[in-house]
Amino acid sequence: MIPPENWQRRATLGHARNLLGKFLVRPGGRARMITEVEAYNGERDRACHARAGRTRRTEVMYAAGGVWYVYLCYGVHEMLNLVVGPRDWPAAILIRGVAGCAGPGRVTRALGVDRRLNTAPAAAGSGLWIEDRGVKVPRRLVRATPRVGVTYAGPVWAMKRWRFTFDPAELPARPARRPRRQSTRGRHRA
Repeated sequence: MIPPENWQRRATLGHARNLLGKFLVRPGGRARMITEVEAYNGERDRACHARAGRTRRTEVMYAAGGVWYVYLCYGVHEMLNLVVGPRDWPAAILIRGVAGCAGPGRVTRALGVDRRLNTAPAAAGSGLWIEDRGVKVPRRLVRATPRVGVTYAGPVWAMKRWRFTFDPAELPARPARRPRRQSTRGRHRA
């Protein structure tokens, strides 16, 4: 499990890229590899919810990184974000896709995520955490594209290539582990 404090450096885009290949895990072993994310970085980012400063809704974004920010979009879809960065730096990463499931609303439905997780730590005690299971996503497989649905932020901010995605089918195959050779030393032959 990746401890919440690992998300507290001011490196929003780096955190976003590093989430690719990590796993969202729920109790009972439900786990999905993260395949698509979008970064939102501070009050100057016109696409970020914190662009208007601290509000009741955005207060969670000003917490120290490693907590969940879950909000309702269009009155229909729950959206799961990981708050990143130091306290008082409002930044978050929207989880847009996991293996076998594209779209942030579908991700939250598949994992049973709702606003009860808002402000909860990304730790086992909250019921949703992030694990590093050793999957390395080569940089050549990561595509950086503009964020989705943020034209209201104006052309400069809407065109920021802060959406990161990859196809897990393109990951290099892991080499099979060789069976350990059993020593014949000390054995008696018939």
